[in-house]
Amino acid sequence: MTLAPAPIEGAAGPGSGNRVPRPIPRHVAIIMDGNGRWAKQRGLPRAAGHRAGAEAVRRALQAAADHGVEVLTIYAFSSENWRRSTEEIADLTALMRFYLEREIKTLDKEGVRLRLIGDHSAFGGELVDRLEKAVERTASNDRLTLVIALSYGSRAEITAAARRLAVKAAAGEIDPASIDEAAIGAELQTAGLPELDLLIRTSGEQRLSNFLLWQAAYAELLFVDTLWPDFDEQTFAEALKVYAARERRFGGRGSAA
Repeated sequence: MTLAPAPIEGAAGPGSGNRVPRPIPRHVAIIMDGNGRWAKQRGLPRAAGHRAGAEAVRRALQAAADHGVEVLTIYAFSSENWRRSTEEIADLTALMRFYLEREIKTLDKEGVRLRLIGDHSAFGGELVDRLEKAVERTASNDRLTLVIALSYGSRAEITAAARRLAVKAAAGEIDPASIDEAAIGAELQTAGLPELDLLIRTSGEQRLSNFLLWQAAYAELLFVDTLWPDFDEQTFAEALKVYAARERRFGGRGSAA
């Protein structure tokens, strides 16, 4: 995978018909849904759907880089996913281990910074060690940030942030009256990242499933019928076009607000 520079709107040359109009979202998040249905439609085991879904992650990362997106956040494993069968969890864990080993050198070379949100320690042992080493190895990269949500739940994230602020207030470190949206945001796991601009969910489902609830307050939401393993660069570009055509109000009367 080679991460190309962002295309310039209106530029001539090969593929110029696919240029995406500005503005480009700085931060895009994706709920990757439909691996199981994709596999079922083809008479394949669910593990095959997850493998195909992992390839779609590579395409999405390439597309994000091509179009100048700064941060791509993917919902890889929710806190609720632990309810799945032991066999499926083992398949997902093995797949993460495999792709970390296969891709980390390329990601580092191409300037991708890896960041984790959620409780990745829940995976234990070797995988946690691999994840943390990958984060450390790419920490100084600044071309594009890939945020992977692992064992993540937004309600738990917000609850933990509130608890930390309560502890600080009880210790007299902060005035409770000073707690505002910025204070809460600073305690979230996404602190320091650009505001979420666009949240995409694949497979036709239209819910957030406990993903980035606070961060999505003013994000544009886009629900597409494409099953995640079929998500490609063109699907990503179409999503960006939809985003560019929307008027973002932020509670005001127009995008200028």
